[in-house]
Amino acid sequence: MSISTPLKDRSSTGFFGHPKTLSNLFSIEMWERFSFYGMQAILAYYMYFSVVDGGLGLSKDLALSLVGAYGGAVYLSTILGAWLADRLLGSEKVLLSSAFIIMAGHIALAALPGALGLAIGLVLVAVGSGGLKANATALVGSLYSREDTRRDAGFSIFYMGVNIGGLLGPLLTGFLHQRWGFHIGFAAAAVGMAVGVGIYMMGRKDLPAAVHVVANPLPAGARKKYALYLVAFIVVVVALFALKIVTPATLANAIALAVIAASIIYFTLMLRSKRVTTVERKHVLAFIPLYIASAAFWALFQQQFTFIAVYSEERLDRSIFGWEMPASWVQSINPVFIIVLAGVFATLWTKLGTRQPGTVAKFSASLMIVGIAFLVFIPLESLEKTPLLALVGILLLCTLAELLLSPIGQSVTTKLAPAAFGTQMIALFFLSVSLGTTLAGILAGFYTEGNEITYFLALGGTAIVLGIALLLSAPALKKLMGEVR
Repeated sequence: MSISTPLKDRSSTGFFGHPKTLSNLFSIEMWERFSFYGMQAILAYYMYFSVVDGGLGLSKDLALSLVGAYGGAVYLSTILGAWLADRLLGSEKVLLSSAFIIMAGHIALAALPGALGLAIGLVLVAVGSGGLKANATALVGSLYSREDTRRDAGFSIFYMGVNIGGLLGPLLTGFLHQRWGFHIGFAAAAVGMAVGVGIYMMGRKDLPAAVHVVANPLPAGARKKYALYLVAFIVVVVALFALKIVTPATLANAIALAVIAASIIYFTLMLRSKRVTTVERKHVLAFIPLYIASAAFWALFQQQFTFIAVYSEERLDRSIFGWEMPASWVQSINPVFIIVLAGVFATLWTKLGTRQPGTVAKFSASLMIVGIAFLVFIPLESLEKTPLLALVGILLLCTLAELLLSPIGQSVTTKLAPAAFGTQMIALFFLSVSLGTTLAGILAGFYTEGNEITYFLALGGTAIVLGIALLLSAPALKKLMGEVR
C-alpha cells in the first residue's frame, strides 16, 4: 500500500483551506529547520575562526568544502530515511525517530569540544535531517489526491513553515554566539528541536492511519541480509577514512561522486522495475532533466552557507545606524522573503488552477533568475564594501527562484512517483539537492581574489543557459509527463 493512498481528510479545510493535518507537519518541519539553519548559520565560522575566537582554526577553503559536504550528506541520507519508511517502519515512525537523532546531534555539538563534537554532531544531524525531510514531504503529499489543484499551494504553505524556522534559527544562534560563544548557539538549536518534538508528539494522534503503512514491506527473511549490508557499508566507510583514501579535504568530492552513483542506481532500478507501469516509466524519464535542473539551482542557491557566508563577514557593510549586524543574520534574509512571498505564490497557483505555468516553465524561470542574481555581483566588485541593500536585492532574486523550484519540485516529484517507489522518488529529488549543496562547497573554493568576475560569469551564465535549454525541451517533457503538469 502506497503512502499516496486516498485519505479521508483530503477534503478537510481546517488549515488555511487545506487538510488540518498539514498544521502538524508544518510545525515539526518548522522547528527542525529552526535547529538546522540555526546551527548551519554559524557552522562555517565555527570551523574557520581562530581558536582564540572560539573556532577550530581550520583553513577557510577546507571549512567551506566541509560545509558543502555536510549539507550534501544531509540530503544524501534521505535515501536511508526513504528506504526505512518504504520497506520497514513507515514514514511516520521514521520521521519521529529522526527528530530525536537530530536533537542528539545538536546536543553533541553543544557539549563535546573540538573535532570530536563536530564529527559526532554533524553525522547525527545529517542522518536525522535526511530521515525527517524525505518523510515529512511524503506525508504532505499524502494529504492530496494527484488531481487536487491545492497540491502546489499546500507545499508552498508547508515551505513557509520551513522558512519561519529558517528565519528565527540564525537570528537566535547568531546572537547567542556573539554574546556567549558557539557552543551556546548550538545548544539553542538543540532546545528548538526539543520543542518541535514535543509539539509534534502531542498532535501525532490526529494523523491519518495511512501514514503508518509500510508501502513495500521487506520480507522477514531478507532482514538479516540487509543488516549485513549495513555493517559492510560502515566498515568500508571507516576503512576509507582510516587508510586516508577519503580525507576531510576530499570529502566533498567523495560525497558528490556517491550522490551521482546513487542517483544513477535509483533511476535504473525504477526504470527496470516490473512494479513500474509504462506510464510511470515515462514519468521517471521526464524527471531526469528536472533532477539536473534542480542540482544546478542548488549549486548556486546553497552558496548562502559557503561563499556568501564569507562574503557577508568580509565584504558586506553590515553597519545599521552605527550598530553592526552579525554576519550570520544574513542567513535570515531569504526566509523573510519566503514568509512574505510563499503565501502570495500559493494564492497565485490556487487562483490560476489549471491555467498556471507548468513545472518545466517554473524550473526554467528559476534557473534563469538565480543565474541573473549571480551576475548582479559583478558591478559590486568595484566597491570597497557591498551595501547591505544590494545583497538583500540579490537574495530576493534567489528567493523568487527558490519559490519557482523547491516547493514545485517536491510537489511534482510526488505526482511523478511510481506507486511502488513513493518515498524513494522523493529521496531522488533530495539527492539533486544533495549534489547541488555539495557542489556549492566545492565551487566556493574557486572564488579567489582576482577571479571574482570570472566566477560570477561562469556560474550565472551556466545557470541561464541551462534554463533556456530546459525551456526548449518543454514540449518533449510534456509528452512524457502526460496529465501531470
